[in-house]
Amino acid sequence: MRIGELATRVGLSRDALRFYEQVGILTSERRPNGYRDYPPEAVPWLAYVRTAQALGFTLAEIARHGEELAEAPDQATALSALFADKIRIIDTRMAELAALRAELTARAGTGCPLRPAPRAG
Repeated sequence: MRIGELATRVGLSRDALRFYEQVGILTSERRPNGYRDYPPEAVPWLAYVRTAQALGFTLAEIARHGEELAEAPDQATALSALFADKIRIIDTRMAELAALRAELTARAGTGCPLRPAPRAG
């Protein structure tokens, strides 16, 4: 299918589809007239991409794991493992943000917020 039809079917702009192709998320064949031709499986793939983005995966992560998932004997198990990895990353980031918040809270309202707060001891 051509880019306009794919854009309509998946609710994305042509520019978004071109960008996805540029970063390796989407592939197409070039017709002799230069038009892009997308396979029918591009529709469910792009639905997956949008869902993965909504779940916090970056386009780089989606591109990196796309082939792994396609080749996995059990895609559900492979996807669950990716989710578990993402949860660990989120948990680490939440701990880092909590520590940063505590540091900012300790410095707020002091005479010089850029000077480290005195440590309780």
